[in-house]
Amino acid sequence: MEEKIKIVKLEDKEYPPLLEKIADPQNSLLKIMLSIIIPALNEEKYLPLLLNLIRQQNFGRNHEVIVADADSIDKTVEIAKSFGCQVVRGGLPARGRNEGARTARGEIFLFMDADNVFLPENFLENLLTEFKRKKLAVASFPIYPKGKKIDKILYGIYNNFVNLTKIPYATNSILVKKEIFEKVGGGFDEEIKIGEDHSFVKQAAKFGKFGFIKTEPVLTSARRFEQDGRLRTYLKYILAGIYMFFFGPIKKPIFKYRFDYLKNKKK
Repeated sequence: MEEKIKIVKLEDKEYPPLLEKIADPQNSLLKIMLSIIIPALNEEKYLPLLLNLIRQQNFGRNHEVIVADADSIDKTVEIAKSFGCQVVRGGLPARGRNEGARTARGEIFLFMDADNVFLPENFLENLLTEFKRKKLAVASFPIYPKGKKIDKILYGIYNNFVNLTKIPYATNSILVKKEIFEKVGGGFDEEIKIGEDHSFVKQAAKFGKFGFIKTEPVLTSARRFEQDGRLRTYLKYILAGIYMFFFGPIKKPIFKYRFDYLKNKKK
């Protein structure tokens, strides 16, 4: 699949605003349809790409973008504010998503990782349309790394498995109604060390219908595979999946999880 990504140079001081219909955080009376919540830590390399892709979406509904920053020491916060995002204090991904949700005013939440590097044309509009048409409460959709052929094959197996079985699974990005999020006690479990997105969707599906929305795939960076090694990373995912199947959420540090890739970006 050919990717068309408009690159935003980091050295530029001015970034374009997001969408014309983005919500003004100061206007509490404005009804918001969608809150896009992005946890981030030292994401000056990838965050402007994602925010620019959101800006390019043909999405006419009122929405807001919230970046939950985990004390970044690079230009993450500056970039987020330059795009008109609301910035809140974050932490690890689970906490960042929860903090973003606490201030979000949308009827529907879209949680996304900061290193997503491609959104299909009209992605947001198509996603929301299908979400409502199918009367879903929580949903995931196709995610693929922008990596090698083996990544597409393995993620293809995962995406098809969720689509065919309709078992509540999600990785990287989740779409959920605000009312359903609030019914899941505390939102994302901040004690979980890895796989908190899977655990959240499983819990959310107890309060409403789960679905897999077959959009054109979202692409995410392959940095984790490139820096940590594909064999090691996939083996960790497989072992983590087996552990969660038999024993439940992983709340012990038995699998190493890395959130900060700042050192790798400087190389």
